[in-house]
Amino acid sequence: MSLFTAPQNLPFGIGFALIVGVALVEGAGMLISFSPSNLIDDWLPEVHGDSGLDRVLGWLHLGKVPALVLLLLFLTGYTVFGYSLQVVMNGLFGGYLPAVAAGIAAVPAGLATVRGLGALVAHIIPQDETSAISEQSLVGRVGVVVTGAARRGLAAQARVKDVHGRSHYLMVEPDVDDEVFEEGVQVLIVSKVGAFYRCIHNPHPTLM
Repeated sequence: MSLFTAPQNLPFGIGFALIVGVALVEGAGMLISFSPSNLIDDWLPEVHGDSGLDRVLGWLHLGKVPALVLLLLFLTGYTVFGYSLQVVMNGLFGGYLPAVAAGIAAVPAGLATVRGLGALVAHIIPQDETSAISEQSLVGRVGVVVTGAARRGLAAQARVKDVHGRSHYLMVEPDVDDEVFEEGVQVLIVSKVGAFYRCIHNPHPTLM
């Protein structure tokens, strides 16, 4: 237990706590038909690959993998490597590295985990969620409710394909107050209000 309670290992204790916290927040969001991951992805800048920053973000698979998944990968690699490093240092030299030194040394391991496992995740869920297109470009697209029942004030998740045929998962609610869209119902996105999209029944089912 000294490994987890030693002050030198505080950065990795914080990393583990963040892993649990992010998982709980995302799990709670699923229960109320709200996705923090989608909301964060909407806030992040689009990656075009033109600048040095874009190339760095692209190297980390931002825009190909949901941001919260990338954060969890980083925290996992960072925390596991950090604790492992401290175990090795304690075994070799009889003491732990200072918290600052150990925390900095674990950052490359976290980034390497994002780079390596992020590529695997991107292949498993290829571009299901991405910020590579304008949010407004999804208005006028047809989708289908896949999780929950959409009511005014209680959004559900819908899958919508963009002009390139890539799937996006949006939080939608009816544009008309008394309408309810159950799972499997086709909807037409008509506007975006805050973090949510407003929709109506798809008037042209042949568009799917």
